[in-house]
Amino acid sequence: MIAALLILLATACGIARPPSMDSQGADSFEDDIRAARTLTEEFWKQQFQRLGQTYRPVTDFIPYSGNSGPACGGEPSVPNNAFYCPLGHFIAYDQGWMESLWNEMGDGSVYVIIPHEFGHAIQAQLQTGFELNVQAELQADCYAGGTLSALVSSGALTTEEGDENELFVSLEAAGDPTDDWLNPAAHGTAEQRQASFVSGYRSGVGAC
Repeated sequence: MIAALLILLATACGIARPPSMDSQGADSFEDDIRAARTLTEEFWKQQFQRLGQTYRPVTDFIPYSGNSGPACGGEPSVPNNAFYCPLGHFIAYDQGWMESLWNEMGDGSVYVIIPHEFGHAIQAQLQTGFELNVQAELQADCYAGGTLSALVSSGALTTEEGDENELFVSLEAAGDPTDDWLNPAAHGTAEQRQASFVSGYRSGVGAC
């Protein structure tokens, strides 16, 4: 299944950098974080405009370390995580954890995680309801794939050899060990998350 999904993306998908930021091939983790946020929000702004609606940017984009992150609805943030908080309409991420993924897995991890969290912000704005948490998580993966596809197609991001592998390694690492859809913390297995991402990448966010 994973091999088949890789083939689907191999001819088109890539995580890379905006050409203006990487003319010498010397981009950084901070560059990728900034680009992922900026380009994702610009994409959704345009999507909302096409629908005659107004996109509401997140109020904040907060790096934190370990247990020092912002609370959300009385729940403390936790290490090694990124999350969207609907109460404050902000996104926060453990910077050390994200940078370690960037170093170990490549920049693909940033361009999966950040668009995924923005996917949850979109769900909140559209007031999308789900019976199960895993449904929301898989739709956010689909949104991430659709966002990335649009950014690559528009030339906002450029492709590099091996980028599709980075994407799938990131999604595999984030997958649940078992297919327990009733678990309120479920995000989907690696194959389910990869399949949702591919669906968005191939068909766009409208298919999510």
